[in-house]
Amino acid sequence: MTNDILFSERQKFRQWWLWLILLGINAVFLFGAYKQIALGEPFGDKPMSNEALLLTVGLLLLITIFFLALRLDTTIKHDGIYVQFFPFHFTPRHYDWGTFTKSYVRRYSPLMEYGGWGLRFGLFGSGTAFNVSGNKGLQLEFTNGKKLLIGTNKPEELIQALTKLGQLKS
Repeated sequence: MTNDILFSERQKFRQWWLWLILLGINAVFLFGAYKQIALGEPFGDKPMSNEALLLTVGLLLLITIFFLALRLDTTIKHDGIYVQFFPFHFTPRHYDWGTFTKSYVRRYSPLMEYGGWGLRFGLFGSGTAFNVSGNKGLQLEFTNGKKLLIGTNKPEELIQALTKLGQLKS
């Protein structure tokens, strides 16, 4: 039996409001650094030192680069599910079909069940979640009682792949 890819999805943080906030904060501090360091005019009523301002600009740029690098890769093959939430996982995590009792696609509430998006540890026994956007995901319930939700923006394709493998279990 081959181990061909039956489903593949790459998700990145694309929420407009997140990028508006990040780019807005970066723009304000870059402007402040230019004004204070290049033009010699203090930025604000109680300006930071030049060093602190440059450090703040550097940290904000690093945070922005971090969000640009974040991605969730999900792959389904004949031997199981592979998930990589980069940069938290440098290699994909493999979940063999025999390690869980249930696998189904469901609608969920990212804020109420997991406290938001990203690498999340659920509230009230909902388990762990890897999610980037949206409110649909692949729910896995393992033989040891743990739960994992993997967010998806392609729920229909995911259901087709699980059905083809006979692994759609609710």
